[in-house]
Amino acid sequence: MDNTRRKFIKQAGCLSLASSLAAFPALSRASTTVAYGGSSWLGHYSAYLAMKSGIFSTLGIDLKWQSFGTSSARMGALMAGNLDVGGTGVVSALALMADGARQFQLISTPDSYSRSEGLLVHDNVNSLADLKGKKIGVTYASSSHVLLLDVLKQAGIAQSALTIINLPAPELLSAYEGKQIDAAVAWTPTFDKIRALPDTKLLLDDTAFSLYKQFQIAPGPDVLFVRTAFGKENPEATKNFLKGIGQANDMLVQKPEESAKLLMSLTNLTYDEQLAVVKQTQWYAPSKQKAMFSLGADGQPSSFIAGLQKLADMLVTLKQIDSAPRVQEWVQASYF
Repeated sequence: MDNTRRKFIKQAGCLSLASSLAAFPALSRASTTVAYGGSSWLGHYSAYLAMKSGIFSTLGIDLKWQSFGTSSARMGALMAGNLDVGGTGVVSALALMADGARQFQLISTPDSYSRSEGLLVHDNVNSLADLKGKKIGVTYASSSHVLLLDVLKQAGIAQSALTIINLPAPELLSAYEGKQIDAAVAWTPTFDKIRALPDTKLLLDDTAFSLYKQFQIAPGPDVLFVRTAFGKENPEATKNFLKGIGQANDMLVQKPEESAKLLMSLTNLTYDEQLAVVKQTQWYAPSKQKAMFSLGADGQPSSFIAGLQKLADMLVTLKQIDSAPRVQEWVQASYF
């Protein structure tokens, strides 16, 4: 075979390979294994959907899903170095930040919710005052716990006037159904399952939270985090993770029916229940997420970060943390 023919065959082979890789983008880049900490809460829908739909695969992300019953357990795994990225209600993150933990950074917020968490009561309870002397189940150090403490304070009801019982979210349903507790403060999917029980009503939801009207934030806004060391060592993978979250959010908005079907395996909600949660949640586009985590033209934090700072201050008042961290120091917007 002469050199000219050899050169032609080599060039043709390279072109063929390039065409194949273009047709299959997931194969055109090496995959990065990423350990994710999640749960069945809606703040993790974007990551779960990006994993199940193949969005992450096309971006070179091999997501390894780990489920946790509480945000505090998830953050504990992060601190132990067992997670690379994940989502959490910000209350658990603020508690670690108050202790000076620098092992993680806050990189985004995927959603806003205000109707998927609340105080559920048996039908003989008509007001917060009716809860005096009764047992209320809630997961400590969670957004639901903050909501309960806040509305009690607004109503001028001392915590000592009732019994607050610490229960992991999955146990709230059985405790409420068995009437071991008179009320429950929960988030979806437990929230939806309790609400569907007979003789049960919603006394209040997150819109009753004292910071909601001014900052449009719930008691524990959802945030995404990256382990600081992982982000520094894998900046492109972290950026691609956020790209996947953005694409999944587009899917949640544009294809809610298809999204709901994929999410049912995570939440065990019925199709109608799942679709309702998807539709009633505000899913942020990447541009919105970036704006919420970036400094303004005046060099000041966004309204969202300012709201988180107010929440940190509130947690001190509610005696959930000893001191309020400067939230902006944990915010990292460079991965957009």
